[in-house]
Amino acid sequence: MKKLYGYPECLNKIQTKYCGGCGHGIIHRIITQLIDEMGLRERAIITNPVGCAIWADLYFDFDSVQPPHGRTPAAATGVKRVLTDHLVICYQGDGDMAAIGTAEMIHAANRAEKFTTIFVNNAIYGMTGGQMAPTTLIGQKAATAPYGRDPDAAGMGYPIRVCELLAQLEGTRYIARGAVNNAANIRKTRSYIKKAFEAQMSGVGFTMVEVLSPCPTNWSMEPVEAVQWLEENMIPAFPLGEIKNTLTAAPAKEEAA
Repeated sequence: MKKLYGYPECLNKIQTKYCGGCGHGIIHRIITQLIDEMGLRERAIITNPVGCAIWADLYFDFDSVQPPHGRTPAAATGVKRVLTDHLVICYQGDGDMAAIGTAEMIHAANRAEKFTTIFVNNAIYGMTGGQMAPTTLIGQKAATAPYGRDPDAAGMGYPIRVCELLAQLEGTRYIARGAVNNAANIRKTRSYIKKAFEAQMSGVGFTMVEVLSPCPTNWSMEPVEAVQWLEENMIPAFPLGEIKNTLTAAPAKEEAA
């Protein structure tokens, strides 16, 4: 009998450090399943910075580089330029990529650097205590926005839609946004990441998949409630689908599953 499912070979069997209901573990499994499927374990390198992403290299049984906060795209650029036949992954959260790392991210994308970014968006600073992040929604409460994000308040502004921002740059080749709130969206997210990995290995420019993920701890919610909040609030604010796809014909957005 053919075995259809199993534990990914390049995912370490250790106890998770992530909070209950966090989406990082699902994303880790998607990445490792694809690397196994594509036969790239010996040619895969992940760069993961400060934040909840700092733990990623504990779970991935392949090479990793841990850059300073926000500098992941710069590190990935150097690695990919030297090891052009490797799968190089930037694994970044919203606080890292869309705040302290904005310059590195934008310029790497604009230069069409040939690595893939997995951008985990939970609309909050996770590791440091739930402060407002660049992607925090209007009205969403955070440690530094106890009454909710108010765009008219000093220093708050509006949530940044990173996919739409990067899609305007000529160096980006594939930009998609998925979610890990249910099985259907997990399958779609997997397909987006697979396309991005395949595009990178074929030598095209910058590719990125944003993944909407719950953060029950810093949203002060139970895991099931957090998934529901993501569906009712994050997905309408950050629409799912392929935002930019120059690999095929016209890009297409899709309704949430």
